[in-house]
Formats: sequence, structure tokens, C-alpha cells
Amino acid sequence: MDNFIVSARKYRPATFHQVIGQESITSTLQNAIKNNHLAQAFLFTGPRGIGKTTCARILAKIINCENLTDELEPCNKCESCTSFNNNASFNIHELDAASNNSVDDIRNLVEQVRIPPQVGNYKVYIIDEVHMLSQSAFNAFLKTLEEPPAYAKFILATTEKHKIIPTILSRCQIFDFKRISAESITDYLAYVAEKENIKTEIEALHIIAQKADGSLRDALSTFDQIVSYSGDEITYKNVIENLNILDYEYYFKVTDYLIQNDIPNLLLVFNEIIENGFDGQHFIVGLSEHLRNLLVLKDPTTIGLMHASDSLKEKYISQTNDCPANFLLSALQICNKFDLSYKGSSNKKLHIEIALLDLSQITSQLPESKPIIQTKQPIVKSKVEEKKPDYKPKPIAAETPVNKKAEPEKKQETPVNKKAEPEKEQETPVNKKAEPEKEQETAPSTVKDENPTKKVATKDIGNGRVIKNISIKQSLEALKKKKENTDNEPDSVITTEFSQERLIEVWEQFIASYMEKSPSFANAIAKYKPVLKDDFEIEYKVDSMIIAKDALSVTSLLEFLKTELNNNQLKLKPVTPAKSEQKTAYTDREKFAEMTKKYPEILNLKDSLNLEIDF
Repeated sequence: MDNFIVSARKYRPATFHQVIGQESITSTLQNAIKNNHLAQAFLFTGPRGIGKTTCARILAKIINCENLTDELEPCNKCESCTSFNNNASFNIHELDAASNNSVDDIRNLVEQVRIPPQVGNYKVYIIDEVHMLSQSAFNAFLKTLEEPPAYAKFILATTEKHKIIPTILSRCQIFDFKRISAESITDYLAYVAEKENIKTEIEALHIIAQKADGSLRDALSTFDQIVSYSGDEITYKNVIENLNILDYEYYFKVTDYLIQNDIPNLLLVFNEIIENGFDGQHFIVGLSEHLRNLLVLKDPTTIGLMHASDSLKEKYISQTNDCPANFLLSALQICNKFDLSYKGSSNKKLHIEIALLDLSQITSQLPESKPIIQTKQPIVKSKVEEKKPDYKPKPIAAETPVNKKAEPEKKQETPVNKKAEPEKEQETPVNKKAEPEKEQETAPSTVKDENPTKKVATKDIGNGRVIKNISIKQSLEALKKKKENTDNEPDSVITTEFSQERLIEVWEQFIASYMEKSPSFANAIAKYKPVLKDDFEIEYKVDSMIIAKDALSVTSLLEFLKTELNNNQLKLKPVTPAKSEQKTAYTDREKFAEMTKKYPEILNLKDSLNLEIDF
């Protein structure tokens, strides 16, 4: 059996024209060779598997070729080209910095640089994964990199440019390699499949290209894997089975059920997905990608943002016509939210099911349907008119009674309203709120002539009682008018006389009642007695004016005094006591002296028991 060569090595580009997806870089390098403007050092940076090392090897081969073609490609016939093809070239040195990252390794390389080439024009040093070099190795490499011999060229390759020290970057020409597009990878896979006589489905190659994420080497490795699984024919079904990718059809089904708000089928499909071994987060991420594709296909200018076969794009376009843009945007937000919170959930399956339930409710909440807005106003009205569902408002002069028993009283509508006047106290609470409109209600004939829009319909419920049918809006307006009228009325002046003793009594009552609410304020005003001044001004002393700035407590004190003393003209004036008046805390000796003055028996008890007091 012949030795198998993986496609990534077998179909590795040998010329710049064979390099996929890096046309700008290859053109630049070819022009530099043509014009003899080659730099001393190059830095190739970019993601894995996109051709950095390949381009470095091609560049090294071309600049040492003795017979370049007109297209600036190697001849593959000279001694330099043949030795390179046989991996026996002494002019091209490849160093893996991941395993040779010490100072000694770099010093050995620097020693080799001093030896000129025996065959060819240049000695080329390709250092792969250069970011793995240690700090000391970088420093040892600096001088040689800045001033190398004329025959020495350095090509550095890395996937993490940010890890390279700036002094190295400043000494290199930097080429940023880009990810290869899914279309380019698909075309190259089709070319390889044709060379290998393998039948393929275009959808299968698109899946492999998307899975590779811009890396042609990864795509070729996956291609070999699928060939080993399916043989000489690569189908879409074989690819998704081998790569554990959820079929597109599931996402189309789920989206249809979301639009239709079909929760049972939605949950059944998700359960089938879980039983097939797929992770819940894998599903929600795939659904997000599906919704994103539907969104980008809504505008012809963004169709290019979706990478898929033409047949698959047609299916997407067919479904996107049924999906409003606001639905897709809301769904993407929900999917993103549940994706972020997936790891923190203890019940993973339930977590995704809740996400699907939220997604299914979007269609019912879209602005077109407006179910909440349509039903909001009738619900409010029903609360007011629940006792009179058959009521139909009509002009008062031509009002038709609801109850049949009231038919004989059609001609006596005005007297009915007159009967309602003495029974205002028996009206419903709604009528009590509308007190400012009582005059209008008892005089319907006048209202009818002057302003028909302010009529108030009535309903006879028997026993001479009348219920007025008014709206909540009318009641609120009436209350507002009543409050404004009340606020505009001046308060009556109450100036009841009271004595200083009465003031102190009420003052102590407030302190006792306010002690639980604010002990600090109560204790502060309890230290000094208030003094009644002229014009009902009450002067009280506080140790600090900060206490008087407690607006809530001061207002409570003032209102309490006004109520208890029956005087609404009281005013409070806080002052700070003089230093001689300030009461300081008693020491233990002073407390004992005061106690013996009031209770002399304590001193006798002390002497009789021969007690010693330690102050």
C-alpha cells in the first residue's frame, strides 16, 4: 500500500499563482523581486492555515532560483530548485521557535548567518511561531536582524503579532494575511475533489468551508476526514453526520413554528434535537445564525454577507418573506440573552425551552396585531359599567329607560332628577367623587341648552334612587377641580390663647410620642424648655443648628403644637444656648452628689455598710 499524503501537503501551493486568497501579498512580493526591492526581514502574520509558511517557502525558493520564468516563478530545474524540492537545500533554514526558543538556539542561528551561501544568492531563515521566543532570545536576535549580511534574509511567521516586542516589529516589513473566504475554499475543495475523482454536493463543500472558519488547511483536513467516512462520494448528509452539525431543516421548521406560534410542535422538534445528541447551546447558537441569515437576505445589498449555495439561499429567501424584520431583531436579542445565561442554568433543557416560548410570543406582540392596546380601554370601562351592561347613552330629553318597570315614568324624567337631590348621601361612591358637578346633574334642562357635551345620564334602580353614569375621566377631572378650589381658599385664622405651662405640657407630650420615631431629635429638644414669645412665636434651644434643619421632625413638631394648642399661627424659632447655659454630661461623682441631695438615705446606707465608692 502506497504511503498516504494528506491533501494539505499534497496540494500545497508551489508558486505564488497557486496561493488562494492572498493575491495582494503575493503581488507585492513578486513586484519586490522584479524590482529588486527585497527587504532584509519580513513578518508574516495572520490566523492559522492561510498560507504564511507556504508563502515564506515560495519566496525563499524564488529568490534563489537561477532561471526564473517570465511570470517570476521558479524553474524547478536548477540546482537550487531541485535541492529545495528534495528538502536538501543548505541555503534555506527553517526554525520552529515553539521548541527552539532559548538564547542558545538564537546564538547558533546567528553563528550560521556569518557563513555565506555556497550555492545560490541568498541564505533564507524562516522562523515559524516567532512569538514563542523568550525575551532574552529576542534581545539576542535584535542586532543581527537590524544589520544582517547582504546575502541573509529573515522571514518570521506568527499567529499572534501582539506578543512580539516592538523593537522586532520595527525591523521587519509586516504582511497581514487575511482569512480565506468560504467561496474560495469551496472552489478549491471542488478542484481537489475533481483531481481525486470524488463526487461531491456543493452544499456539503459549503458546510466544510464554513466549519474551517477561513483556514484552508483545516478545510483540507476535514475534506480528508469526510472522504475516509463516505468514500468516493461526499454528500450533505454524510458531512453533517460526521461533523455533528445540526441539519438546516430543523432551523427552518423551528422558525416556521415560531411564526405560527405553534408551541407543541416547537417543543417536539427541540426534544428530537436533544435526543439526537445535540447540545442546547449548540442549537441556540445555530438558531441565532439562521435568524441572522434571514435578516441579511431581506435586503438585496446584504445578500453577499451569507455564505451558502444558491439552492440554500433560495430556501432562505422563501422563508424570509414570511418573517417581519422586527420579529427577527427581537428573536436575535432573545437568543443572545439565553446563550449568555446558558452556562449558569442548572436545567439546560428547560432553559432553552423557555427561550423558545419567549420566541413564540413575539408574533403576538408585534405592532401590527396590538392585542393589548385594543383590549385595554374596554377593560377599564367594564369596571365602571359592570352593573349596567345594557346602558346606551342618549340625550336626556329623549332618554329611553332600561328597566321596563320605569316605562310609565318616561314623561316624568325631570321629577326623577328632582327626587335624586335629597338622596345625595345614598349615591354610589362614584357620585360622591363628582360633587363639583352636582348642580349640573340636578338641572339637566339647563345643561342641555347651554352645553350638551356635559350631560350626565342617569339610571333609575328603583326605590327612588338614581345612579349617574359617569366615566373615570370625568370623576378625576371633578376631583382635580375640587382640590384646586380647596387650595385657592384661604385658611381660616385660629389664634387661641395659651399659657407657658400649657406649652411645656404639650411640648413634653410631643417628646414622649416622638421618642420611638426619632430618639435623637426628641432628646435634643427635651434638654431645654421652650419659651413663648410675642405673636405666638415659640423659641426653643438646641445645642446644634443641625438639629433644627431636620425638616420632617420640625414640621411634625409644629403641626402637633398647632393641633393641641388650637392655634395655626404658631412659629418656631431655634436658637443655640450660651456657653454658660449649655448642659454637659454629669460625671459619676456629680451624679452621686445629686442623688444624695435628693435622697439622703443613700449616704446613710453607704456609711452603715462601710462601702467604698470608686469614682
